[in-house]
Amino acid sequence: MELSAKPLLALASLAALAGCNPPSITDPFGESGELLALSGGDAGAQSACHTCHGLNGEGDGGLTPRLAGMERGYLARQMNFFAEGQRPHARMHWIARRLDPQQQDRVSEYYAGMDWSPPARPATQSCEGAAAQIYHAGDPARGLASCASCHGASGEGMGRGNPALAGQPARYIAAQLEKWRKGERHGDPLGEMRDAARLLADAEIAPLAAYAASLHGLPGDPESPAACPPPRRPDPGSGA
Repeated sequence: MELSAKPLLALASLAALAGCNPPSITDPFGESGELLALSGGDAGAQSACHTCHGLNGEGDGGLTPRLAGMERGYLARQMNFFAEGQRPHARMHWIARRLDPQQQDRVSEYYAGMDWSPPARPATQSCEGAAAQIYHAGDPARGLASCASCHGASGEGMGRGNPALAGQPARYIAAQLEKWRKGERHGDPLGEMRDAARLLADAEIAPLAAYAASLHGLPGDPESPAACPPPRRPDPGSGA
């Protein structure tokens, strides 16, 4: 009995396909920082970033910080600190440890790329007042460096280790200062934040936090208080 040519050709085609790897189908959105932030990834929808930090990464105005427009490297570093327990926070530890380093970086990239509008500027903003003086000039008499020397004259932040303070909730900034001074927050290799927080008097923390939160937050902001003394970092070799 003679086989027809069509079935033979079909069998040959199937055999050829069996020896090939199927094309990989990937969904670029499936691993995006946006989906992880909105879905919570393996941590579940109840732990999605936006449930606490807001759909626009603006924070809650209280104890939850803004993430929008923050520096990507800083955000990724903090996610790693949370995951490892180096920055104690039960809920963030539980969430961050369910993201691998690549996912942590994607979420950080997503929030870093968000637009952020600076807070409305007060009618007058100058170096008058103790909080403004501490922020912009520090207090050399007690070895207290200015906040601006690391966090910028406009509160814009200066690099991976020195985050923006402008637009952060004042209560959040005050709470973090308390954590630094009590040794409840870590990840500061040179101990600068720990030392600075411990040099502050109790009564200085809330006003300083409120001042930092009110800053405009844009690098090179021409409306930053021009009368403030230029920020200066203490010389590490001077014993300051």
